[in-house]
Amino acid sequence: MKRNQNRFFRLVVALSLTVLLLGGCNKEQPINDAKQSSATAIVKNGNYLKTTTNASVMMQAFYWDVPAGGTWWDALSTKVDDWSAVGINAIWLPPASKAQNGAYSMGYDPFDYYDFGQYFQMGSTETRFGSKTELQNLISTAHQYGLKVYADIVINHNSGGASEANPYTNTSTWTSFTPASGLFTRTASDFHPNSFDQSDLGAFGGYPDLCHNNPHVQDWLWKLPNSVAKYYKNVMGFDGWRFDYVKGYEPWVVREWNNAAGGFSVGELWDSNVDYLNWWANEANSSVFDFACYYAMNDAFDGNDLTKLNRDMMWKRNPFRAVTFVTNHDTDEIWNKLLAYAYILTHEGYPCIFYRDYEEWLNKDQMNNLIWIHNNLAGGSTNILYADNDEYVARRNGYNNAGLVVYINNADTWQERWVETNWSNTRIKDYTGHSNWEPVTQSGKWVKVQAPPKSYTVWSVK
Repeated sequence: MKRNQNRFFRLVVALSLTVLLLGGCNKEQPINDAKQSSATAIVKNGNYLKTTTNASVMMQAFYWDVPAGGTWWDALSTKVDDWSAVGINAIWLPPASKAQNGAYSMGYDPFDYYDFGQYFQMGSTETRFGSKTELQNLISTAHQYGLKVYADIVINHNSGGASEANPYTNTSTWTSFTPASGLFTRTASDFHPNSFDQSDLGAFGGYPDLCHNNPHVQDWLWKLPNSVAKYYKNVMGFDGWRFDYVKGYEPWVVREWNNAAGGFSVGELWDSNVDYLNWWANEANSSVFDFACYYAMNDAFDGNDLTKLNRDMMWKRNPFRAVTFVTNHDTDEIWNKLLAYAYILTHEGYPCIFYRDYEEWLNKDQMNNLIWIHNNLAGGSTNILYADNDEYVARRNGYNNAGLVVYINNADTWQERWVETNWSNTRIKDYTGHSNWEPVTQSGKWVKVQAPPKSYTVWSVK
């Protein structure tokens, strides 16, 4: 999705936490005596342990209006080593091809799908992010460190065409596309309305709307050997897709693209209706962003009512097709972000981390710790154990790992609660380092756990 170029960012409050080394206390402490300690509880030789199970965390590797000047691909190339080391398994890149605004565009106004910064058109040779060679180097470097690379695919609308007489509207429209690559030329017959389809499902911002029922459009988007889908996959090396504004076209389009090119895919279906999200994911044979979860978290953490986390969400309905997120380039509404990340990184679904949250706005040690917890402890089904305005406790039941109990506390004071675990007569500890309490579960698997104010703890076997 596009945003106005003059978008301003919300104020970000720096997090200030008292950090102590993780203690070795082996007995329960009264809650008012418990100390906060470092979130970097799991460290080996100065680095977070490489993920061992459930290793799926995506990085949205851009934000709106990243620095112009053709430096972004190179900047990302310097980060993929570190991202891989902490357990991120994939990066999602912005639309990579030449768009109407050339060197200033974020890519959501596509013109030439085959120009990755090697042709002079739209006022520049490079895209905002760099050259084709720099993009290929980034993809190659990411692959060397075991990261998959997902392309942002904008196929609802195009921009930058020349004016031509349009027999379907009896007006002149900006629908004549003759890209410098010489590939996927388009005319009025390739856009709504035309002889193939008079409807206009996805009118967006006044841009010409591609008609996916047109065989010419289908050929160039996914059917031909050098179609956009196959060129991105086989020549450029992309491993998967993030489909922009999928409300603008039917889910069979994504399904056909995936059948032709393969790879992971996720759709941006901006809707909180879980029935709709699940229907689309099944029809498209694709994952979908869990906007139901996003809005529930916003109401829960910023509305001071954690019972909102009891709502239906895509990850609860269809976890293997749910991509959970806290922020993206279009949205930045959740204020208590760290609590939200503690939620998505301990629950089911494929969590996506936002670049600025990770690199600029939040505590990176705490984020790395949550990624480690996700990849090593957060397996199996989920049971919600307790929820009220201030407290939320859930259990992951484990799958090739021990599972966990997550305790999120939105109150202004320490809280403690008895919960039922999966472990009998077992010493457990908090893997976030926020509590150095190490209780032993009873024979009936019950144990008392605690969480500091406006924070969280994650418990598992020691």
